[in-house]
Amino acid sequence: MTAPAIPDLHHLPALRDTLLQPIRPEDWAGPGDPGHPPRILLLTGSLRARSYSRFLGHEAGRLLTRMGAEVRLYDPAGLPLPDGTPDSHPKVAELREAALWSEGMFWVSPERHGAMTAVMKAQIDWLPLSLGSVRPTQGRTLALAQVSGGSQSFNALNQMRVLGRWMRMITIPNQSSVPKAWTEFDEAGRMRESALYWRLVDVAEELIRFTLLTRGRFPADSHPIRS
Repeated sequence: MTAPAIPDLHHLPALRDTLLQPIRPEDWAGPGDPGHPPRILLLTGSLRARSYSRFLGHEAGRLLTRMGAEVRLYDPAGLPLPDGTPDSHPKVAELREAALWSEGMFWVSPERHGAMTAVMKAQIDWLPLSLGSVRPTQGRTLALAQVSGGSQSFNALNQMRVLGRWMRMITIPNQSSVPKAWTEFDEAGRMRESALYWRLVDVAEELIRFTLLTRGRFPADSHPIRS
């Protein structure tokens, strides 16, 4: 299936290129690096038409693309509840194929009732620890971000960080939390330049560097299960 497109993928009006140093893969990659652009899967946790977590995810996708990554955005619309249908369901198969394709992930969730959303959790719950002899998440890098309607919070981030560890992912230290998200995006859904925007830039840079540092250092990027 074709991944949904990120609007205005190469248009970054809030980014000042003079402050962004290029990431040279040869400075970070190991001898077993496969050489292609880092493959990053983007998951967002809301189905709203005007979703600030999706807007934030789109900004992350644009930044990651500018930094040299290949980005896929998964659309959770139509994904059934975990265990509510066979895992042959097309939306489940699409998600799992994207996870196997990826070398890193970026998860972005709103905070609802002090926690990540059910939409976000359902996507993670459909990613098993193993598919036959392959672990679809083990050894992959992970970056985290959340949006809040009120004051700054880290509840969703903390929960996703626990899940990343449980999924055996390399969760980077940096993270993004955007409070009062409705004030940080314009009518077109573009994030305004601010300290919060530049934190997102930092997170994207760190994800690219960690992905380059860690991929290709296993016998195979599919991370086969070892007895």
